[in-house]
Amino acid sequence: MSLLSLRHVSFNWSGEALLDDVDLEIERGERIGLMGRNGAGKSTLMKLMAGDVPPDEGEIKLAPGTTIGRLIQEVPDGSTQTIAELVAAGWTGESHPSHDWEAEQAVERILSRMGLDGSQNFSTLSSGMKRRALLAQALLQQPDILLLDEPTNHLDIDSITWLEGFLDQYDGTLIFVTHDRAFLQALATRIIEIDRGHLYDWTCDYSTFLRRKQQALETEEKQNALFDKKLAVEEVWIRQGIRARRTRNEGRVRALKKLREERRQRRDVVGNVKMQASTADRSGQLVVEAKQIGFAYEDRTIIRDFSTVINRGDKVGIIGPNGAGKSTLLKLILGELKPTSGNIRQGSNLKVIYFDQLREQIEEEKTIVENVGEGQEIIEVNGQKKHIYGYLQDFLFTPERARRPARSLSGGERNRMLLAKIFKFPSNVLILDEPTNDLDAETLELLEELVDSYAGTVLLVSHDRQFLNNLVTSTFVLQSDGTVREYDGGYDDYVRQRDANLKAEVIEKASAAAAQVKTPKVKLSYKERKELEELPARIESLESEQSELNLRMADPAFFKQAGNEISKVTTRLDAIRETLHKSFERWESLSERDQA
Repeated sequence: MSLLSLRHVSFNWSGEALLDDVDLEIERGERIGLMGRNGAGKSTLMKLMAGDVPPDEGEIKLAPGTTIGRLIQEVPDGSTQTIAELVAAGWTGESHPSHDWEAEQAVERILSRMGLDGSQNFSTLSSGMKRRALLAQALLQQPDILLLDEPTNHLDIDSITWLEGFLDQYDGTLIFVTHDRAFLQALATRIIEIDRGHLYDWTCDYSTFLRRKQQALETEEKQNALFDKKLAVEEVWIRQGIRARRTRNEGRVRALKKLREERRQRRDVVGNVKMQASTADRSGQLVVEAKQIGFAYEDRTIIRDFSTVINRGDKVGIIGPNGAGKSTLLKLILGELKPTSGNIRQGSNLKVIYFDQLREQIEEEKTIVENVGEGQEIIEVNGQKKHIYGYLQDFLFTPERARRPARSLSGGERNRMLLAKIFKFPSNVLILDEPTNDLDAETLELLEELVDSYAGTVLLVSHDRQFLNNLVTSTFVLQSDGTVREYDGGYDDYVRQRDANLKAEVIEKASAAAAQVKTPKVKLSYKERKELEELPARIESLESEQSELNLRMADPAFFKQAGNEISKVTTRLDAIRETLHKSFERWESLSERDQA
């Protein structure tokens, strides 16, 4: 029996059918990714499932005893509660001494499971830890269905990786909306797409969905073209002269009326954003040179002794924990902040445009036209002039939508508006601070194409691992102690280099420690010499098994297995890492003694 059923459900918003007579069955243990364009109705569908809003038509049924937990997109500010108090607020049982004791035990269990300190004040937490606390609240009573609306928004990569691992072990039904493609690929085994008021069920992972979706759109395009051709032929026939009208077939006339009605009812595919950045003359070869710069605020060091050279055409990714100083580093590079130590030299003829994380460039009470046009009716991009309404239609804002105030926009629409605002200015340096938040998959891919083909220099702060992998040529990694390390390539390249460096550091430290220990020259025993001879083969075998397991985990099909099978592999990987570490140390120790 299904946990949740939607039958003939319709829901309208501002005269448009977000859901039009849809049916859906949700089974136990499924992991469902909700897909759709910005404004298609993903969050609305979640609210309907949670019972927060009623449908205009149809019915939504929960199986008896089924419970739902929900993590909303917005993170509340200003709460004076401790984490324990916030989590306890998710308990919905009756107030009774036995129930109160049960609630306290449940709170303690979930706090321990999620690594949270219940005595901490919620308002003092980072965005990632706030999300974790709110997730604990949603999971307090072990809901059968967990609804997550953009759970990775504003999280750093470490927090996203933790969340992925936690949800991977979750044994309930998971339904989530996310713009993070790597997160979607890692977790979803079923895709439900909302498209023009209808639900399309794709029982597959994300990468398979993309292939099948493209094939479906191509088929739909061909069918619509044939339909339109037939309609055009019939319209010509009905408008023929008197002789034709005398002999026309009344059945054919009725069929034409039906064709007209079908065409009127058809909702065409929403167009893609036509992003184009206005380019300026080339900058000098040198864009930025930083020499041993530091920045401190009060008694906290945010950037410590950092040096780099950024040249024209470089595409640099910037990652690090929330609060580590990524936006501060951008402002130092832009010259908006002065370093407290060291110096920064900017190159010549720099024309910078800046997409900011906090969206400070948006004036909430002004319309989209006023925000983007700033008093101009004609926008010129790379020598082509466009009326402001035509320019905004390239970013999927209809004239009616463009006249609405900015405060009425969804997160993805706000991002599109800001992109439209900054891309009208000529530039040769593009700085993007968390540009991917809330963007739908299609807009995200088009932004990716624009950045990839951008002729100037790009500095990009993002937690989207796939976005970084596809675009950047080098990565700055900020640590919590203020140090910044530079790596070649994107996020996956950084992880490989980091792990290799850690392995080298372990060997180096073991060698240094062995050299410092002054021990009498004692020959190896027969047993120790045999162990020394066998260690390289053992290490090679462990590394081979480690590589094989990593390849298995990289396969999307891996995450479709039962939770206990996945747990076996991850547990084995942890054991191999620990054994390898000890084996290297033992090999170093025996080798030192043998050489002595």
